[in-house]
Amino acid sequence: MLSTLHSVILGIVEGITEFLPISSTGHMILVAHLFKIPDTNALKDFEIVIQLGAILAVVVLYFKEFFNLEVIKKLIVAFIPTGIIGLTVYKILKEYLLNNFLVVIISLFIGGIVMILVEKNYAKKNIVKSSHVNFDIKEVSYKKAFYLGLWQSVAMIPGVSRSGATIIGGLLMDIKRETIVKFSFLLAVPTMLAATGLDLLKNYKDISSSEIHSLAIGTITAFIFALIFIKWLISYVQKHNFVSFGWYRIIIAIIFALVFFI
Repeated sequence: MLSTLHSVILGIVEGITEFLPISSTGHMILVAHLFKIPDTNALKDFEIVIQLGAILAVVVLYFKEFFNLEVIKKLIVAFIPTGIIGLTVYKILKEYLLNNFLVVIISLFIGGIVMILVEKNYAKKNIVKSSHVNFDIKEVSYKKAFYLGLWQSVAMIPGVSRSGATIIGGLLMDIKRETIVKFSFLLAVPTMLAATGLDLLKNYKDISSSEIHSLAIGTITAFIFALIFIKWLISYVQKHNFVSFGWYRIIIAIIFALVFFI
């Protein structure tokens, strides 16, 4: 059972980091390790289920987009590879990778380097930005949507970052930052619903009443902070690139490596 304080802290971490390209799962794993929270199945379930709070934040902010048929069809195409791969590796992922802080540290570090390199390449192409259209679903063809789903699948490795992998894939395909960021928000809804639903389906019988209390606190906290940081990120990418996030990943990976291994 998680304490109320730990539930709130992990909910804050989830809400802040879920849609930033720095890995929410990775940060929750590292924070849990830092606070010496026991690595149990209950903790793993908690880290997955409180993503519902972040999902709800996207639904609240972009409710109208889920009635746009073109958006829905492209989200379905993007979700297909993630869904297939997720079902295939779910058991291995949860047993061997989830809460493995060494994997998280390595993924954060390598992902930071890749993000910086991809951004430098993107800047050289001088992609034209529109000051009038911040999100244009026409930029994401069905082919690109499928590839974005493949990129998102890489984020099943803790520390990679679902949004980070999707954003990197989008930049490599020359999609404008505003469009790829918002598309990654929308794609999170079916992806995280499926991940959370699968986990609940397999483990709901083992969830105690005390764990339900912790899950509720974490989910509500995640929702509140996700609302704030989704809006912030959209505003940020209209004026900045993702290089700073790349450097953050590298620095935080080094700091945690020093803390845990020295």
